[in-house]
Amino acid sequence: MNELLLVVRIAGQRVAMPAARIESVVELDTLIPVPRAAEHVAGLSALRSRVLTVICCRRSLGLDMPDVLDGILEAAVTELDGHHYALIVDGVEDVIEAQSDPAPVRAAMGEGWERVSTGMVETEEGALLLVDVGALVAGPDAARQAA
Repeated sequence: MNELLLVVRIAGQRVAMPAARIESVVELDTLIPVPRAAEHVAGLSALRSRVLTVICCRRSLGLDMPDVLDGILEAAVTELDGHHYALIVDGVEDVIEAQSDPAPVRAAMGEGWERVSTGMVETEEGALLLVDVGALVAGPDAARQAA
């Protein structure tokens, strides 16, 4: 497998996203709250004259949030079904090449991580959890509604 991966940190964990699914990496400084939105929707922001729905990856995973979502936030921008989303991450590290196809995860990770995981992939930096960008955008409520 020669897929490029974007390595990010979410809740202190190094994970990978398929780089082909990411349009850009940006810093957001303004979030506009969206009343009555799903809990994992942090708000809206603008990027180059387009509106981004901002997704908090920690909330999407059902994890605790830091007390504030202000200041400069790092995000990976993706497009799904014609809509643009910014995925807030703790940090963006690098783009690296996958050295294997995703393999099943053989450990309990917690409900949120299991929902977004597509497997473990080997890289030159060791094994990384590969996450599904669409599952992060959909959030925890999508899994509950499907059940």
